[in-house]
Amino acid sequence: MQIGEIAKFHNISVKAMRVYEKMGIIKPVKVDEQTGYRYYAVDQVPQLNALLDLKHLGFSLLEIKKLLDGGMDNDEFMEALVRKKTNWQEAIAAAEDKIDAIANITRRLSSSEPATKMHELTADERAWLLVKMVCVESSGGQTVLSEAIWL
Repeated sequence: MQIGEIAKFHNISVKAMRVYEKMGIIKPVKVDEQTGYRYYAVDQVPQLNALLDLKHLGFSLLEIKKLLDGGMDNDEFMEALVRKKTNWQEAIAAAEDKIDAIANITRRLSSSEPATKMHELTADERAWLLVKMVCVESSGGQTVLSEAIWL
């Protein structure tokens, strides 16, 4: 298969395939010297599938190269998987904090006095109103709310 065919089959760009080649992760089995066309064998498809699966799980290309080259034993791979799992759990917790923060703001807004037209307020009044709506006790909560408001 030509580089474009294998890239299209895996729904990735030709540029990504060239990056994988440059890093030595997946190399074409043949490069036509006259045209520069790169050709990949069918038996490279599982290797590319593994690369994409690992990338999807959060592994870096350097980690993937090390793993596919056999430079990572089972214990190291298990440790890396545990780290990735922890990273995803932390990302989920952060997203849940943002969802909770938005729910709190929504609840405060719906139970407050009739909405004030923001454009009629001065900059100081708008800032004070926002502070009252998103008032939280912890600095972590403030960061989450700030991110949620300015998404």
